[in-house]
Amino acid sequence: MATNFQKKSASVRTRRAIVNILKQEGAMDAQELASCLEISAMAVRQHLYALQKEQLVTYQEEARDMGRPAKLWQLTPAADRLFPDGYAELTLSLINSVKEAFGDTGLERLLEIRTHHQVEAYQALIPIQESLEQKLETLATLRTEEGYMAEIQALNDGSFLLIENHCPICAAATACTGLCARELEIFQSVLGKVAIVERTEHIISGERRCVYQVSHQS
Repeated sequence: MATNFQKKSASVRTRRAIVNILKQEGAMDAQELASCLEISAMAVRQHLYALQKEQLVTYQEEARDMGRPAKLWQLTPAADRLFPDGYAELTLSLINSVKEAFGDTGLERLLEIRTHHQVEAYQALIPIQESLEQKLETLATLRTEEGYMAEIQALNDGSFLLIENHCPICAAATACTGLCARELEIFQSVLGKVAIVERTEHIISGERRCVYQVSHQS
């Protein structure tokens, strides 16, 4: 028979799993979440209401063809604290200190150095002879290790989506837009001249995730 501690631990794991799914997949109803977790929709709803009390999730109603509107659950901004933040306060403080000491020119130079080092680090782990898909898969793995919760989706037209469901440097990127601008430069350098990289969704612009469409250079 499960002890109270074991039951509580199981609840915590399930609620964390719900949060992770909503972070990666976006808004979902209880039945969809239940299918992912292989538990009953009623159990999922109990966890969702508990998460709602903690102000970690909210919902919007969506009309359905039959029956009552469905509740589509999604994360609130407060849930960001459950994911890596890349030492946000320290990073912001350093950015402001650099700007104060060296001005915008100094900050731009710092971004150039960071970009150069990041490109070198990725290129050392992504062989140039690999296919575009292989490069993207490796890049997504590296970005996930850095806290971006990245994944790759292949599209019917032969292009790919590099999806980042979380931004561990969001606070810093909001304060210093050059960080986001450099991301495109980094990806383009790592993937090489065979690829065209375009950002189609952007967390800083208020969207749920950052998405980059990567196409073969014609």
